[in-house]
Amino acid sequence: MDGVEDDFEELYEHAPCGYLSTLPDGTIVRVNGTLLELTGYGPGELTSGMRIQNLLAVGDRIFYETHFAPLLAMQSVVREIAVDVRRADGTRLPVLLNAVMRDETGVIRFCLFAATDRREYERELLRARQRAERSEAEARELARTLQRSFIPPALPDIPGLQVAGAFRPAGRGDVVGGDFYDMYETAGGWALALGDVCGKGVEAAVVTSLARYTLRAAPIREPSPSAVLSALNRTLLRERAGRFVTAVYGQLVPAGEHFRLTVSLAGHPHPLRAGGDTVGEIGRPGNVLGLLPRVRLTDVDVDLAPGDAVLFYTDGVVEARRGEELYGEDRLRRLLGDSRAMGAAGIAEAVVNEAVAFQSGLPRDDIAVVVLKIPAGRATMEG
Repeated sequence: MDGVEDDFEELYEHAPCGYLSTLPDGTIVRVNGTLLELTGYGPGELTSGMRIQNLLAVGDRIFYETHFAPLLAMQSVVREIAVDVRRADGTRLPVLLNAVMRDETGVIRFCLFAATDRREYERELLRARQRAERSEAEARELARTLQRSFIPPALPDIPGLQVAGAFRPAGRGDVVGGDFYDMYETAGGWALALGDVCGKGVEAAVVTSLARYTLRAAPIREPSPSAVLSALNRTLLRERAGRFVTAVYGQLVPAGEHFRLTVSLAGHPHPLRAGGDTVGEIGRPGNVLGLLPRVRLTDVDVDLAPGDAVLFYTDGVVEARRGEELYGEDRLRRLLGDSRAMGAAGIAEAVVNEAVAFQSGLPRDDIAVVVLKIPAGRATMEG
């Protein structure tokens, strides 16, 4: 039996963790050798009236008084509280503090596990998280910057015509998409382009830039919208872009109080025209770009009269999804018919807002919209 008692004493003194016992007020009455080794104190230094509170770093001392001690008094046990212990040389030792109170004696027994490696691991996790958050923020800003380059800062001021564009990125806007639109003056009038590159991310952004600038340059040589889109198709194949593009390209020419709009579609949703009491499609279906060496494209002319509104949009509008239900073209037609009395900017805003709201404020795909509106009279030009 004496040998067993010696073994228990040896286990206490040289346990793989630090032990100490205190009175209810925190006065240390016993420590083991492991704790002395961990803290660098000599025999008798901690048991000569020191309280455990004085062994803790300042912030942890306050935590002990306000949280640890009351919790221990209520439930008689507290486990794995991370604190810093002050060593004899003034340095700090991260530990996990466990405590048990014996009701019959009032003695509190503490067990301290050195947590230097764990604390460093937690700090590294925190640093890694901070780096990831910075990288995510930088990626979001890069996506916004790239996306802004696909949307003109302002659309042209055209006498007798209101023009407005609107864009809403998918999700939270942290991934660059492939939707774009543009409108600019040409030799005989104005050109309008709106398109959607398959996919998202940097590769899609490269193709989007290629498409947008090709469509800007092509009208110098190509006479019609279908010829311009064919030129883009050749460019995509020549550059081996690896992604297909849907697009609509239009040429707009003033004709008195009216405008002549010529449109060609390349796998893109039909523009919608609200005129009189009806809402109808403009254009004929054509092949997507970037897949076939020859594409079937058709030019369609329409005469726009005062009061008419034309909506160009990407599929992020009609393919907006709520559960299994799509927003769809029928809803879009009704919205355009109901809002046609508004100005171009009001119509564009209404379309984007309704498509986003249909998806509970978090769109699954990019949404790009351009609206042309011929006011019913000069007095309504400001609408």
